[in-house]
Amino acid sequence: MTCSRCSFVLGTEGMPTSQKMDSQVVSGTDRRTLRELGKRKAEIAALPVQDERRRLWAKLNDLDSQRPMVWLFEVPWNEMGVDDGLEPTCSHPYLRSFEVALRKELYQWDHMQGDMVVDPTILVPPAIGDTGFGLAEDVDIERTDETSSVVSRHFNIQIQDERDIDKIQMPKVTLHDDVWNANVDLLNDVFDGVIPVEKTGVKGTSIAPWDWLIRVTGVEGPLMDMVMRPDYVHRLMDRLTTAYMRRLDQYDELDILALNNERWLGGGPQFTDELPPPDCDPARIRTADMWGRTMSQIFSTVSPAMHEEFALQYECRYLERFGLTYYGCCEPLDKKVGILREHVPNLRKISMSPWIDLDVAANAMGTDYVFSLKHNPALLATEDWDADLVRRDLVGILERLRGMHVEIIMKDISTVCYEPQRLWEWARIASEVAETFAA
Repeated sequence: MTCSRCSFVLGTEGMPTSQKMDSQVVSGTDRRTLRELGKRKAEIAALPVQDERRRLWAKLNDLDSQRPMVWLFEVPWNEMGVDDGLEPTCSHPYLRSFEVALRKELYQWDHMQGDMVVDPTILVPPAIGDTGFGLAEDVDIERTDETSSVVSRHFNIQIQDERDIDKIQMPKVTLHDDVWNANVDLLNDVFDGVIPVEKTGVKGTSIAPWDWLIRVTGVEGPLMDMVMRPDYVHRLMDRLTTAYMRRLDQYDELDILALNNERWLGGGPQFTDELPPPDCDPARIRTADMWGRTMSQIFSTVSPAMHEEFALQYECRYLERFGLTYYGCCEPLDKKVGILREHVPNLRKISMSPWIDLDVAANAMGTDYVFSLKHNPALLATEDWDADLVRRDLVGILERLRGMHVEIIMKDISTVCYEPQRLWEWARIASEVAETFAA
């Protein structure tokens, strides 16, 4: 089984899916609902604290941090309750996706901000068709909570040997510009006079080749094959990497990339004064103007040498195209900072999971990178919530990281035992502790 929480694809993660606009007339109720939500978002986005947080995030990402920054996402929304305004009411399917996103954003602002930044616009992503890689996961699912999207999966094997490699197809991307424009027009009409609507391109540039691969090969097979059939694994990774690159090339050719400084790719927002570079043409965004990210979560127990050979050399083909890069997710990287330092181009941020040796990681990184600290979500899932333990744990960690550039990230939250106040309290405690470590 493998966790369903941490999977990333190149695209527009975190934004409402762009699709063909439903032709039905927008009801007065839908319009009023969205305008009320949009008005509140605009009011919050205009608060002076937003600019201050943007400045602090940029300081962190430019390695001139003033204090640790706090960010949380991947919330178990099924456990957050509906009394605080999470229940969607819009009947229009496309508008409903924006309503859900707005309600979650406002809920997080009200209860568990950390250092979140609220953008003053409604972003409308491209309407894209994508043929994919030719395979979809064939999976058996086990659930512990029928209301949760977090499930365990057993992947049924579709690629077993050399004969199956060509099952990985090169994706074909199609831009439906007429649909995109129609969606923008629809949202401009709905939010007219309330909050600006912005047509934006693809911001999500986080890929996880090994996360995708094990969904069609199973987990144990390819790990054994790195020893038993290394040439076969290299062929697999070369073809899959080529497929990811082909998709990225098409985004570039279609001119639908967008700056992602304000976005997050598994860590905190990526505000920086270093991107875009001076030669950026705002009318045609390049990957060199953006952040990129890769990871190899299945390599948690793989040696640094094999990590470099079977993952990193392929991921660097992708990462070398970006202006700044971020590496890792849940895999412990404390003993692999050396290979990242040596090979990853434009590396600025490294994920540090709860399963690292903190001192080894700190000594290896120093102040050369942002230490993207993933605080342990298991603290939110204990039988009895212990806020004092959370505070002591964070203080102890930050004492050992004092003087470094740190972001405190809470993610991969499978459960808070249906007590949303635990997460609210975590955000408050983390913010209070971070302030005590201000430079």
